[in-house]
Amino acid sequence: MSNPKVDETTQSPVLGMGIALLGFALYSTHDAITKYVGASLSVFQIIFFAMLFAFVPMSIMMLADKSVGNFRPKKPWLVLLRSTTMIIGLSCAFYAFTVLPLAEVYSLLFAAPLLITVFSIPILGEVVRAQRWAAVIVGLIGVMIVLRPGASEFTLGHAAGLISACCSALSSVLVRKIGRQERTVVMILFPMILAMVVMGMLLPQVYTPMTLSQLALVACIGLFSVFAQFAVIAGYRRAPAAVVAPGQYSQIIWATVFGMLFFGEQPDIYVGIGSTIIIGSGIFVVWRESRANVSARYPVLRTLTTRLAIAPTIRRPLNPGEEPTSPPLS
Repeated sequence: MSNPKVDETTQSPVLGMGIALLGFALYSTHDAITKYVGASLSVFQIIFFAMLFAFVPMSIMMLADKSVGNFRPKKPWLVLLRSTTMIIGLSCAFYAFTVLPLAEVYSLLFAAPLLITVFSIPILGEVVRAQRWAAVIVGLIGVMIVLRPGASEFTLGHAAGLISACCSALSSVLVRKIGRQERTVVMILFPMILAMVVMGMLLPQVYTPMTLSQLALVACIGLFSVFAQFAVIAGYRRAPAAVVAPGQYSQIIWATVFGMLFFGEQPDIYVGIGSTIIIGSGIFVVWRESRANVSARYPVLRTLTTRLAIAPTIRRPLNPGEEPTSPPLS
């Protein structure tokens, strides 16, 4: 199978990368707002109202899907599993952002591409050879440098960041598993509905009256998540995945800047060294998958970001004799 590629008629690597970088910047802004609002509001309350605001533009996208079909999942248990991992991962990520420095949280979340490589073996039947295994091991060493076991306290926030990375990786691999059978609207609708139901059930226990400014900021969280997804998807449509995928690591720069400007955070040398190792390992995995005859399924390249995106992976033009592996985005 040939490497993933975009339609040559619309290919513009510079434009695609620029649009994707805008999306990654929006994600980082989204996270900084979450950290700020999370100082006074419960994570569950933030997610509930953010989902409500995100549902409007997402509904417009769903209505634009003209493909024939219903909203019944063809793989209901896998759709439920993916939705559950998304909710757990999103909750853990939001909590980690509220209690840890932004750059430190990103260092943990950036382990997701490495975990995708691991999860793709039992779930997708992917064959991972020695060089990618070495990258995974080196990346996990970087995680240990960030955590510094024995030298610093391992907090609930650190555990939440690691759980979020695991859930993000599992959710991404499940998209690759069921994306061929499920409609786009099903992949979007079920996680959102389940998230609102679960958070709505928890809301009475954690609800705090919000000021108008808090409500506006929560609305920004929901809307920025949608706009960021659209921007990243547009970037992948205009540029090769191997060009766009490493751009997600630009978020560590935004995290450092936002942390210093708004939260008085100063990342220490261990976070810097560990992040560099993790990012380097992730880029190596992307580079290995982009080479011909290395990966049969491209579990990392075919995942939009390490974020728990609601939208499934993008569609690319099929190579001769190749069967579709993901639904189109409308």
